[in-house]
Amino acid sequence: MELGLVSHPSTPAGSANWLSQTLLALGRCPDSISDEGRLIKELFETDAAGLVVLAERLDDDAAVKLYKIWLGIRVAVPDSFAAWFNLGVILMRQRNFAEARIAYENALVLKPDLHAALVNLGLAHDAAGQRNAALQVWRRALPDAQHSRLLHLHSGRLLEEDGRLEEAARELTASLRITPDQPDVQQHFVHLRQRMAEWPVTASPIAELADTELARNCGPLATLALHDDPAFQRQVNATWIARKVPPAPELLAPQSGYAHDKIRIGYLSSDFCRHAMSYLIAEVLELHDRELFEVFGYCNSPEDGSETRARVRAAFDRFIPIGGMDDETAARQIRADEVDILIDLNGLTKGARLGVLRWKPAPVQVTYLGYIGPIPLPELDWMLCDDVAIPADLAEKYAPRPLPLPGCYQANDSRPYEVVSVSRAEEGLPEAAFVFCCFSHHYKITPRMFGAWLDILEATPGSVLWLIDDGAVSQRNLTSRWTERGLAPERLIFAPRVEPELYRARMALGDLFLDTSPYNAGTIASDALREGLPILTLRGQAFAARMATSLLNAMGLHDLIADSIEDFVERAVGLALDRKRHADLLERLGEDLWRRTLGDTPNFTRRLEAAYRNIAL
Repeated sequence: MELGLVSHPSTPAGSANWLSQTLLALGRCPDSISDEGRLIKELFETDAAGLVVLAERLDDDAAVKLYKIWLGIRVAVPDSFAAWFNLGVILMRQRNFAEARIAYENALVLKPDLHAALVNLGLAHDAAGQRNAALQVWRRALPDAQHSRLLHLHSGRLLEEDGRLEEAARELTASLRITPDQPDVQQHFVHLRQRMAEWPVTASPIAELADTELARNCGPLATLALHDDPAFQRQVNATWIARKVPPAPELLAPQSGYAHDKIRIGYLSSDFCRHAMSYLIAEVLELHDRELFEVFGYCNSPEDGSETRARVRAAFDRFIPIGGMDDETAARQIRADEVDILIDLNGLTKGARLGVLRWKPAPVQVTYLGYIGPIPLPELDWMLCDDVAIPADLAEKYAPRPLPLPGCYQANDSRPYEVVSVSRAEEGLPEAAFVFCCFSHHYKITPRMFGAWLDILEATPGSVLWLIDDGAVSQRNLTSRWTERGLAPERLIFAPRVEPELYRARMALGDLFLDTSPYNAGTIASDALREGLPILTLRGQAFAARMATSLLNAMGLHDLIADSIEDFVERAVGLALDRKRHADLLERLGEDLWRRTLGDTPNFTRRLEAAYRNIAL
């Protein structure tokens, strides 16, 4: 059904700034015409092309008013589609999505084949959280190949976010068939295959695209689970950063730093909410020595109303929401606060504000905890780690420079939390079976590790493997490979996702956590060890492949660290078949070991603060 012309947005009150800017853009003195009406008459005689040129000389607020006044006079002039389209672009920049949609719809009424407006209209719906409306917009027309490529791309992205992974993969494949050389599409395609356990994940869907190119453009998250080589991960991430995060026009912080009585620490994150990062770091924020440090929080996180968010927010001396700020404004806020050390807690994860870091708003900038891999951003100075996670002989492969803490790198929260009662029967687990488990996302599971798990289950009759339910597609694919090996279907059990209290309580029902590699469990590994569930890991080369090794090393559990896939299988089978050995291991874990090591948050905080003092200018 064809859309009718939508009413144009109302013109905002107040015109002094608009009038002054417009007169200057026309090359006149601001006081040469005092009558706005005379200027409007002149605009009436200006065509759309001239209007666009004039608007480009104005700031966004003035340009919006100029477009609205001109369109109010010449709303149905055929060539006014360009003015409507450009108005929509500016309104999108201002995050005025409702009026942007009106502008794009009017542009399409006047020029139905303006496919760029169709793409942008869908994006305006998407930005306002109206995903189904966005998909409907993009599917209502069949544009030329270039715009079809974009519509397939954006449709795939929304379907991926909605968990409709197979549909998303088909849309991305269609986009790649039109133009294979799309690194962003390649990145999403590879990660979709990881999430679906479609192996090999870098198998190209088209002849024009090599598997090796997909591996290079897999993106920051996928590379951690795909490549156990920090140098290759660094290359992948450097390519991604160069494409996505251009340098800022200037660096803001003084190179020599400041001279404050207390060191000002700023933590930057999009995860100050109900998120694993906040679960780990909340107590550290509370325990910072206020005689030595002043602690700022720069928050790009959603207001989820959680107890975790309230706790983290209260832990800062100053809490500054930056979600509504652009990168430059947020960076200048940090610079105005004269933060000495800015700690980025996102790295290359979702919600990161790398654009803020590129302005170098603090003289020392550090990445920590959020992303466990190289982040070759020139404005970052340090990566917090430890000498187990990044040994000295591998340090040169990383960027920024590794800053090893004495002891384990991982922060933890020692505060007791509520754990509910749960039984094996309630979770569908056989009472007497040896329960191998892994509660990591399925995208971390690789063919090599899953093959090792199958070997372990074959060698331990009566045991079961307990995984999380991470989507119907990956569950189907893993189950298919399971039954192909001749293993009984009832020995593979999937646990539905639950609230944190039940998730932690479940840990006590397992016998041995089988870690993923080359992307280990992180927060989940600490949770398991805290609940007395031993985790067996395979030590690799990259930081992500040595996370669990660092935790186990800190707890003195060296017998749970394997150095080869064969060693991994042998140790797992040995623990399942030798119940006394397994019982001895559980006894060691049950002697408050976690609380005396990883859970000694005051000690960790002092070690972290010593590192901050060492790098402060």
